[in-house]
Amino acid sequence: MSSSRQPPVGRFYDVDGRRLLLHRSGTGGPAVVFLPGASAFGLDYLNVHDRVAQFTTSVVYDRGGTGWSAPADLPRSLADVATELRQLLRTADVSGPYVLVAHSIGGAYARRYAQLFPEEVAGVVYLDAFHEDWETYLPRLRPQQVPGSLALRLIAFSSRGLYRRMFASWPDDVRRPLIERHLTVTAQRAGAQERSDQPRWRDELKAGGPVPDAPLVAMSALGVDFAMRLFMSPKALRAMNAGKQHLYEALAASVSNGEYRALETAKHSTIHVDCADAVTRAIADLWKRVS
Repeated sequence: MSSSRQPPVGRFYDVDGRRLLLHRSGTGGPAVVFLPGASAFGLDYLNVHDRVAQFTTSVVYDRGGTGWSAPADLPRSLADVATELRQLLRTADVSGPYVLVAHSIGGAYARRYAQLFPEEVAGVVYLDAFHEDWETYLPRLRPQQVPGSLALRLIAFSSRGLYRRMFASWPDDVRRPLIERHLTVTAQRAGAQERSDQPRWRDELKAGGPVPDAPLVAMSALGVDFAMRLFMSPKALRAMNAGKQHLYEALAASVSNGEYRALETAKHSTIHVDCADAVTRAIADLWKRVS
């Protein structure tokens, strides 16, 4: 059996007949819960998770259809994902309220969770995250086509070096199966499917009612991913970064206790690796504020 088929840490919990992987460390509360971006797994955030576990309970997990969790039809509604997470945390006996750490599309799931279960959200740290007002500051959202199997194999092959660098400091017994799992066509397809219908996230959030006035830290990654450098002009890159800064400044201003922090050297996909100290500091600062 391939080592990638079994998670190196964590355990499975049954939620409505679906096995979901959750790994928890540390004690105390409020618990910090990481919501991964598309194509990311919970264990991708192990470096920051281990640091957070030194001062409170920290949780990483895989959504249904991603990572080591059981398959699900993707993309899913934000409400389905948020409700699944709530049930998983209850099944695993992780008590709320929570500090949610949301990366990329994890921001959409975090905001829907806050709409549905406002009393369970103590605060949110947004890591270059999706927001329903994206189009006010950045280019129009469009549905994305899911690549075929051959293209996904090529993407996986070309990503091997990225994952090796990204997880270089992870323990060897975690790093090897984590990379192997990422390089499967199944994992690559799940990531593409999850991010394929961003306009639907926008519409669901806009129709979902107010997001509670919970403290937050919004962080932007102003470094340039390799793919961005290939396909975007310097002018477009500058416009994108300016738009992101305006978006997250507005997000911080939308609550009574919000803060915006820019990370000049962090890239979107690897913000938690490029600036692990700054991300951990933001989580700790917000956690102290709400605890």
